[in-house]
Amino acid sequence: MPIGHFLIGGLSIVLIDLLLASDNALVIAMAVRSLPRRQRRIASACGAALAVALRVVLTAIAATLLAFQYVQLAGGLFVVWIAFKVLVDVSESPDAAPAPHRLWQAVWFIVVADLTMSVDNILAIAGAAHGHLGLIVFGLGLSIPLVVFSSNLLADLMERFPATIYLGVAILGKVGGDMVLEDPFLVRTAHPTETARYLVDGALVVALLVAGWRLGAARRKHAATPA
Repeated sequence: MPIGHFLIGGLSIVLIDLLLASDNALVIAMAVRSLPRRQRRIASACGAALAVALRVVLTAIAATLLAFQYVQLAGGLFVVWIAFKVLVDVSESPDAAPAPHRLWQAVWFIVVADLTMSVDNILAIAGAAHGHLGLIVFGLGLSIPLVVFSSNLLADLMERFPATIYLGVAILGKVGGDMVLEDPFLVRTAHPTETARYLVDGALVVALLVAGWRLGAARRKHAATPA
């Protein structure tokens, strides 16, 4: 493949990845926001790098990936769980748990969420690469620093303006709901309409915010009660 076509294809993959992966950057930001600044960058870089490495492997079987039942269902539920956990963690000090535990937990969250949320854009990346494995590795590898930068920027924003955490949780709730309803099993059995999608997304967002706020308030009250 000529070097010019290689570079254009690689940049196309980066643009596809960034345009379709804004939700992924938000998940990374939510997963690492409670870490100290240095560990936040380590977790973001490690999680994104591992996820991209696994994406390269999955792209080889991209043609059959979307047909797997329960992949998006499980991924959507996992994203909702991350959103709920973030709301609970808002009431805790960043040092409430041992740093190594939080660091590797964040890396694990990033890898699993990124893979389950990227089932759709893996097909787009495979198409742009025209089956060239080196191009896939180049394009996805180049996207790592850009995704890590945007996720750390979002995490810093949440640290400065805590109210934006609730906006992020609402977005992740909608993303999780959409993923669940787009799973082939539910599409085949339930045939969800657009109206049903809006209702499920809205109910999920409200339930997340209310449950997270109440549980967080209960933890703060418990912490303030003398032993």
